[in-house]
Amino acid sequence: MPLLSPEISILEKICSKVSKIIIRDFGEIEKLQVSKKGPGDFVTKTDKKVEKIIIEELQKARPDYGFIAEESGEHKSKSEFKWVIDPIDGTSNFMHGIPHFAISIALEKNDEIISGMIFDPIKNEAYYAEKGRGAYLNNRRIRVSSRKNLDEMIGLYGCPPMIKLEENKIFDQIKRGLIKIHKLRNYGSASLDFAYVACGRADFAWYDHLNYWDYAAGKIILLEAGGTITDFAGKSFDKKNETFISNSLIHEEITNILFRN
Repeated sequence: MPLLSPEISILEKICSKVSKIIIRDFGEIEKLQVSKKGPGDFVTKTDKKVEKIIIEELQKARPDYGFIAEESGEHKSKSEFKWVIDPIDGTSNFMHGIPHFAISIALEKNDEIISGMIFDPIKNEAYYAEKGRGAYLNNRRIRVSSRKNLDEMIGLYGCPPMIKLEENKIFDQIKRGLIKIHKLRNYGSASLDFAYVACGRADFAWYDHLNYWDYAAGKIILLEAGGTITDFAGKSFDKKNETFISNSLIHEEITNILFRN
């Protein structure tokens, strides 16, 4: 890995450690203990176990930092720093044996994300970035795609649980996109969608139902890779439900297609 801050080294070691647990449990899917958190939301014993270990390791390394985590909630501190943790982003994929999910951890300083890592344990891919120092996939610098032609693009989207749908909004967006854009995909892991746009595997993505921990690490990685993030109106993004990301070159054009018709 490039020589970055001690925080990135901490995240790499923690992700490497817990990925072994995730891979082991993924190999025994039929034995998973699954519970329902709410409409369309599930949590496995692995989520809870991995989050507990991540928090313990982070507190050993940086005992003064606060944190907010998907399962444990928020632990406030007097420090200006706070970790944002999603132990397994893509839990539905994980519990169905689909090998597409990731660990996502970001670091805030005074409410601004300054670094983050998304770790795909199945592919052994670590995406990470620090403010002002670029974005990386393992030891390789990454950039968003340079594609501009609609008939060459791949767009990603997240579809909320049916019970959370607002009329036909998402379906109307997908329909408008499919008419003009090469391909749309729903992979089931927002953090990896951010990573894929950041490294040029996809060109844009959109959602209207994300939690903060779903995208915190992805946001800094995307921005450091040259991407753009706004709400659906193209306005500045700050912890909003409406999330649209792109390679920057086609941001306004895709916004017009999906959201302004």
